[in-house]
Amino acid sequence: MKAIYRLSILFAVLLLTSTSVFSQGCMGGDSGGGVKVRGFIQPQWSYDFLGTDDDGNSLDENSFYFNRARLGVLGSIIYDIDYYFFMEMSPFKTPAATPYLLDAYVSYTRFAPYAKISLGQFKSPFSLEQNTGCSELFTVNRSDVVTQLAGPMRDMGVMVSGGNDTTLIRYSVGYMNGTGLGVYDDNGNKHMVGRLTIKPLEFMHFGGSFRTGKVNPTNPDSVKNDLYRYAAEMKIDYKNFMIQGEYMMGLDRLYSASMVPIYGGCGGIVGYDTKTAGDYHKSGYYVMASDKTNWNLEPVIKFDSYTADADTTNAWSDRFTVGFNYFINDYSRLQVNYVYVNEPTAITNDMFIIQLQAKF
Repeated sequence: MKAIYRLSILFAVLLLTSTSVFSQGCMGGDSGGGVKVRGFIQPQWSYDFLGTDDDGNSLDENSFYFNRARLGVLGSIIYDIDYYFFMEMSPFKTPAATPYLLDAYVSYTRFAPYAKISLGQFKSPFSLEQNTGCSELFTVNRSDVVTQLAGPMRDMGVMVSGGNDTTLIRYSVGYMNGTGLGVYDDNGNKHMVGRLTIKPLEFMHFGGSFRTGKVNPTNPDSVKNDLYRYAAEMKIDYKNFMIQGEYMMGLDRLYSASMVPIYGGCGGIVGYDTKTAGDYHKSGYYVMASDKTNWNLEPVIKFDSYTADADTTNAWSDRFTVGFNYFINDYSRLQVNYVYVNEPTAITNDMFIIQLQAKF
């Protein structure tokens, strides 16, 4: 474990020589000239309201931990080559409690901004909230519908992308494994993933995303299952007032009994749900608004809803998040969120989260 830490830090130091790259990783934005050592830490405290047991004893839990702790480098090598390399250092992100490779890709930029070709491991080009940098999220956690229907968040593959924040059209199309972060492809098929946004006005954009591919059944001799995902997005950011939302829908077409992946975290599979053969329709949405005041205080409110199976009565859950962001300076902020969870079966599982972030 110490060797991995030393190796990642040494890699960052050895690459102090070049220019910038527009990332498809956890930071977002442009590094702005010269190779950059970049990172951020997000220590946080959360309190989980879990009710009481049969004897009236509290089941509530609370803990301090790192939501994320990331270190990496990004830059350019003459001519026309950009690179992006990031490690996740938080021991709370994996059961093994060890650092792991998060983003690592090389881009050919000769035809930018019209077309940039990237090869490696990066965020899937699906969804606005998923492709918002982790250090720039308006709420501590992403919406449940994004976590489930946009997953896997990170994957291996090749991507062609074009446009930027100033162009009318921006696009990304990826040809990817479909198996998630740091995992070999487990079949001969790849996933096609893409996102297109249109910016008719300086303060507004709308767009959509898609994913299609195949996933393995439990019995390797059975026909491979089909997976389809679609999303529509909209964002308005006018004079420090922001409102954005997304609607997502998905179809898992299973030809035999299968274990369907459950996604979570920053790219991996966190479990499986066993399903019989058939079509499973999934959908959900979120709507979020914020207003950054003159006192560096930004109140935030978000509602998100996810239905894991449209044909099952009690397969939905809603989350209502309210809180604020306080910007201490350009590189650090305090986030406070209360998350109210509503499900068909009354379960006490609300959350209160405080996070302090520092970027460097």
